[in-house]
Amino acid sequence: MKYSKATNYALHTMLFLAAATPNKPVGVQKLAEKQEVSPTYLSKILTKLVKAGMIESASGANGGYRLKRNWENVTFLDIIHAIEGTASLFDCSLDHGPDCPIQQVVLAAEQKMEAHLRNQTMAELAQTHKIVF
Repeated sequence: MKYSKATNYALHTMLFLAAATPNKPVGVQKLAEKQEVSPTYLSKILTKLVKAGMIESASGANGGYRLKRNWENVTFLDIIHAIEGTASLFDCSLDHGPDCPIQQVVLAAEQKMEAHLRNQTMAELAQTHKIVF
């Protein structure tokens, strides 16, 4: 299974923000340099995270992005849904309804994966692995 590069950058950005001082804004340039990605591209991803209510932007000379209140509760699945949306990863192409045995197996696997991602918070990851930002 593969997620988009945008999701990969979003997950890493959230980890970097969790590793930095949560209340101190971090500039898009610094976040982009850390991931070796274009600041313009990363800005589009950051906009999705702002719209999802996970981070906030601060303008001005010392501006940038920082985690919002209650960021400790943000899960991997929350971040993935903010970037990818909530549509299922699998959709049976044959028109025989939800009784398709192939679709049932794949959707059950997807539910297990989502449960695992729902139980993993970025805060736990940042505490477990001392990330230096």
